[in-house]
This record gives sequence, structure tokens and C-alpha cells, in this order.
Amino acid sequence: MSLVTATPAAPSEIAIEHLSRRLSVETDCADVAAAMESGEMDFVLLHVVGSSTAYEKRHVPGALHLPHRQITCERMTEWPKDTLFVVYCAGPHCNGADQAALKLARLGRPVKVMIGGITGWADEGLPFASGSEPGTLGMAT
Repeated sequence: MSLVTATPAAPSEIAIEHLSRRLSVETDCADVAAAMESGEMDFVLLHVVGSSTAYEKRHVPGALHLPHRQITCERMTEWPKDTLFVVYCAGPHCNGADQAALKLARLGRPVKVMIGGITGWADEGLPFASGSEPGTLGMAT
């Protein structure tokens, strides 16, 4: 018996529940890029870590810079209550996206974490934007 099978797989019902919950709070870089490419960006993408200088150097195209420490009830009034936010941070070694997602959820806002963050975006070979404006996927460098 291998270490893989030493613990039996969960019954399908449990796997369905678990995976459905994960997908309700997570998305990935490829799905975000596909939404951008198709013009179906029905969410607000937030770059939630780092300084303005770091954001200007490299960010996911279309992302607004809103560090998680600046997410407040007052700031979020810029968007309708049902706006879905997708948040990302530097990558798997960073918990800024989780902190931002938790703040947004506590404010009653729908939110998903883009797993992988900047590291995942780079691993997918997707282009980055630079400068103080969000940019678009087609204009990224």
C-alpha cells in the first residue's frame, strides 16, 4: 500500500462538497485571463499587496492596486454591494490575498482568491502590465 492509498479517498459526496466549496472561494490565473480575453470580466481584480512602486513595476493587467490594509467599509462604497472581487498577492508564499478576502467577506462582499498570485500568473506565461494604471491584457508588456 502506498502513502497515496494509505488514507482512503473520500466518498464522492464528500469530495463534491469539499471541491465545490473550494471553487466558490478560489479561481485560477488561467480562468482570470480567459475572462479578460473574452471580454467577460464580470469581477473587479485587486492587487492587494505591495507598495505603489511594486505595483507600477509589475501587476496583472486590469488589476487595481488596493492593499489589503486599505480595504475598509468606506473604501468599498465605490462598488455595488454585489460586485465580485478577485484578489491576488505575490504568490503561494504570501497570505495577503487571504487577508484581503477575509476583510471583504467580513464586509459582506463576494470574493474569490486567484490562487498562485503573481507567481502563478508568471508560471502560466501570461503577460504583465506596468505603470500606475491597470492596463489590459492585450496591452500588457
